[in-house]
Amino acid sequence: MSKKIQGVLTAIVTTFDRDGAFNPAAQREQVKRQLSAGNGIFCGGTNGEFFVLNEQEKLAVTQTCVDEVNGSAPVVAHIGEISTRETIRLGKQVAKLGVDAVSVITPYFVPLKQEELIAHYRAVADAIDVPLFLYNIPARTGNTLQPETVRTLAAHPNIIGIKDSAGSYESLSGFLQAAAGIDSFDVLNGPDSLIHQGFVDGCSACISGLANVAPKEINAIWARFHAGDIEGSRLAQENVTGLRTDLYSVGFSPAAVKKAVTLLGFEVGDSRYAVSFSAEEEQKIRQIVNQYLQ
Repeated sequence: MSKKIQGVLTAIVTTFDRDGAFNPAAQREQVKRQLSAGNGIFCGGTNGEFFVLNEQEKLAVTQTCVDEVNGSAPVVAHIGEISTRETIRLGKQVAKLGVDAVSVITPYFVPLKQEELIAHYRAVADAIDVPLFLYNIPARTGNTLQPETVRTLAAHPNIIGIKDSAGSYESLSGFLQAAAGIDSFDVLNGPDSLIHQGFVDGCSACISGLANVAPKEINAIWARFHAGDIEGSRLAQENVTGLRTDLYSVGFSPAAVKKAVTLLGFEVGDSRYAVSFSAEEEQKIRQIVNQYLQ
């Protein structure tokens, strides 16, 4: 990858039609919406519902995003599967689609030792010809990458960083310390509550699920920080943190995000997994969005 990935990448929702099938036209609309706010694209991740997509759908989502972006912003695609073999299989196919990088979640369901995680990531990085970000989200996988493990993996020439979605400042700080002095390895912040602090401490980018709801508001945190307006960036973060706290109190974040996008007037479809919102909950989400988005 010739250029460092910086700024905001939106962990973009995967759009479905009324029958629950992938809707490419709606996906393109959401990509355009993010590009207009200055954001790059992270597709096929948690907010993209990768866990309920089959292989062909994952490839179709990625191809649609890459085509619509057309080189105007970074595109990172998630390829992580439970097994090393399937991760490599998907990664080789995704690498052909023109993404700038891929991310790989830790294998899930089966608890793994740190040396097993190292072997897994080295095997994937060896097998694909596109740069790789580690992806740490222990609450969803049951496996946690330790900072010393990350520093070991940072020595691999095809592993260029880590996306940390553990949700704590302690975790993010640990990875930033592990990456200290390694110019070829970047830390990407996952939690929307830590975007500003992440940039202050040295994160090169954030990957934001909430940017689906508030693309301009999320981008303002980066844009102001990048322009040297640190206080303005902090204030933008305060508004986003309030939106995050209130919205996620209604439901699990990917579903709540997708419902909020729908209530904003975009046809992105329902989440595929078994989640539902009552009329009262939908009204609460509508009120929250109206409160924070001007």
